[in-house]
Amino acid sequence: MEALLQKVDGYCERTDFTYWSEPVNALTNAAFLLAAWIMWRRVRGEPLPLAKAMVALLAAIGVGSFLFHTHATVWGAIADTTPIGLFILLYVYAANRDYWGLSVPWAMLLTAGFIPYAAVTIPIFQRLPGFEISAAYWPVPLLIAAYALALRRRAPQTALGLAAGAALLVLSLGFRSVDMAICNALPMGTHFLWHVLNAVMLGWMIEVYRRHCARSGC
Repeated sequence: MEALLQKVDGYCERTDFTYWSEPVNALTNAAFLLAAWIMWRRVRGEPLPLAKAMVALLAAIGVGSFLFHTHATVWGAIADTTPIGLFILLYVYAANRDYWGLSVPWAMLLTAGFIPYAAVTIPIFQRLPGFEISAAYWPVPLLIAAYALALRRRAPQTALGLAAGAALLVLSLGFRSVDMAICNALPMGTHFLWHVLNAVMLGWMIEVYRRHCARSGC
């Protein structure tokens, strides 16, 4: 329990451990809730249980990140990162099943392959200057780009949507990565732009899935 209560300070905006030491980082998590609300309105009347689960996880990301940027504890970090990890795995499963038309067992097996893929690629990004701060996230746009490239003939519109999502994630990761490096020039930091752009990106990825299902069925 004591370990879970340990304080965490990894952002430019935070100057102490009071609750509202990161007001911009905390409040911009509303972007995730707004994106979730918009996407819920778009999928609620459709038979897309995976998309609806993605929307729920998108809202959970906003709540978890808010808890982390206010409480600044290890348990807050877990609340922040857990729904992100679940969203990634769910989306990979949905892509395997519905973009590629795989059976459920094969889609699950390939989804499980994300774990060793991350285990191999994260240490590589940790060794690259400028990438090490967000090394745990960089394998994701790389994978999305790979899916976009592989799907360019099978589902060209979906591939374009995935490519746009990968590009947006790269941009948002850039803002996440430079946050601490520019504290002297911008005390507020740039982490809040990671929230805003990542909310747009995650909502867009759900929209890409919804549109694919509308065209091809899921």
